[in-house]
Amino acid sequence: MSFTTDESRWPDVWLAATARGISSCGDFLAAATLTLALQSAGAGGLAVSGLLLAATLPLVVLAPLTGRLADRVDSRMLLVAAGLAQAAVCLALAYARDPVLVIALVALLATGLAVTQPAIAALVPVMVRPEDLPRAGALNQTAGTLGALAGPALAGLLVGQFGTRVPLLVDAFSYLALVAAGLLIRTRRGGRRTPAAVAAAVAPAWRLRRDPLLTVMVGSVAAVIGAVGAVNVIEVFFIRETLGSSTTVYGLVTGSWTLGIVLGAWLFARVARRLADDGALLGAGLVLLGGCCLAVLVSAAVPSAWLLVPIWLAGGVANGGNNVFDQLLLARRVPEASRGRAFAVFGAAAQGAAMGGYLVGGLLLEVAGPRVLIAGCGVAGLLVVVALLGPVRRAVRAERAAARTATPAAVSVAAKSV
Repeated sequence: MSFTTDESRWPDVWLAATARGISSCGDFLAAATLTLALQSAGAGGLAVSGLLLAATLPLVVLAPLTGRLADRVDSRMLLVAAGLAQAAVCLALAYARDPVLVIALVALLATGLAVTQPAIAALVPVMVRPEDLPRAGALNQTAGTLGALAGPALAGLLVGQFGTRVPLLVDAFSYLALVAAGLLIRTRRGGRRTPAAVAAAVAPAWRLRRDPLLTVMVGSVAAVIGAVGAVNVIEVFFIRETLGSSTTVYGLVTGSWTLGIVLGAWLFARVARRLADDGALLGAGLVLLGGCCLAVLVSAAVPSAWLLVPIWLAGGVANGGNNVFDQLLLARRVPEASRGRAFAVFGAAAQGAAMGGYLVGGLLLEVAGPRVLIAGCGVAGLLVVVALLGPVRRAVRAERAAARTATPAAVSVAAKSV
């Protein structure tokens, strides 16, 4: 797999991470603002799930296109164009009142995210040497999760003080960070300037299904997200209505999971550097997914929203570690020229599973209470993790058997060349 052959370009990593953090804050600021506006207006679970679906559908449907854009179009052009477009859409969203128009604008905003996510994800491995990738990935993820942490908390504060327009105007300015990053980052990929593009013309096209280990990894993440994804719809009703908390408390409590992701990213980045075996990364990732589901199950029993903080913090730590392992597996096993498409496929699988959770959550809220549904999500997630133990074990065994078979052949070729 191709990484940069020079010294790691840490200024570029910091620029990319900063841009991701600020734009991520904007993404979650908009989502939390509109979710709180719907809940405060008396909208039900179906309305909230509809909003979340609009924010997710473009990332799934457009993944084949945006992944290829990330690999074939100059990364600077993509970041600048998408950042400007998202800022304009969010500015219009601040003044939109018709629900249909709001949903359409949210979908357009997500379209920009569908472009920038794989572009930045594929750009970071080119900036650093292989041994520095876990640290660079943790830094990039930390920035994104700090933005996700700040977004809901900021939304809770601003909506309570100023209504929905001010936070959406702040959101519009946040996307200009992508424009600045696109202009300042020296590392570039895509377009004619990438040597890997020439290699891609003669190399076999990358396909996820040709890599059983990655196939199982993507499938595992998607299955678990699908099982517990309804929590994203249910949590606002659980915290605000069942536990009787304010919008500010809602923003702060939901941020505890994201804070855990930051801690988990740095904690498990150290572990990832020591795991040279891809099978071990896959197995450890499944254990961490189980930790996420267990945190969801335990949270259903709390009598106060503040007790959710340590539980969701622990769940976030497991989530952050799994994210680091997944990103490292993709970067190690996918050719450089195809990484944009690989990250887009992975993101589409995760977001597609989340969409199913959003829809189920909205429907179930019509027939059951939030506490029962939170517990049900945790149980469903744990059952999925148990069911995945067999496929993961088989994929790891096949990977190690292939490695043992390949090693003698490599030694034989080396001997003949001498």
